[in-house]
Amino acid sequence: QVQLVESGGGLVQPGGSLRLSCAASGFTFSLSVMRWYRQAPGKQREWVASITSGGNTNYADSVKGRFTISRDNAKNTVYLQMSSLKPEDTAVYYCNHPSGIWGQGTQVTVSA
Repeated sequence: QVQLVESGGGLVQPGGSLRLSCAASGFTFSLSVMRWYRQAPGKQREWVASITSGGNTNYADSVKGRFTISRDNAKNTVYLQMSSLKPEDTAVYYCNHPSGIWGQGTQVTVSA
């Protein structure tokens, strides 16, 4: 059974940092592209970042230079390190496997 479980969200002040984690199970994690998406209130879900099995990364322009996606294949976990957070980064963040599986999401709120 393919499963993705996100954690690490919370409330942070503008300019702060958070690290999200996504623990994966039920598939060969080390061979999989993994992605992070987010959905802000009243908006469509948008792609944030991707990492290939070989560690190549891509980012949405809105987060480039502030967010870093990484993976630990020994732990079957993908991370999203978020820095210089802005109020517009407030959203539910989701981990995604290309087969169409989504995690339950973790809330990130950036507010003073």
